[in-house]
Amino acid sequence: MSIESRVSKREFISEVAQSSGQPVRVVTEVYDAMIERLLANVREGTPVTLTGFGKFYAQRHKGHRVQFANGGSKEIGDYSVLKFSATRTVNKSLGSLRDLDD
Repeated sequence: MSIESRVSKREFISEVAQSSGQPVRVVTEVYDAMIERLLANVREGTPVTLTGFGKFYAQRHKGHRVQFANGGSKEIGDYSVLKFSATRTVNKSLGSLRDLDD
């Protein structure tokens, strides 16, 4: 698999449905509910740790000025981004990037 390849949400849900033996409709409902709940927790300032997988959390960034190609600039206020930190076991299971090129 190439690094540029991506799996869409639809493809991912279809793969999970096939491997779990659950209907696509059920997997879609569970997927949507999990993402909604994960984001709600993180928005509330509560990190989500999935034991054996990793941790999702908000990382705050200070506002700053950005420059544009046309010479203009704009002030960006403070903001947060969603971060993910995989467990060591998960990271090791990925192998090397060289393996992904095959």
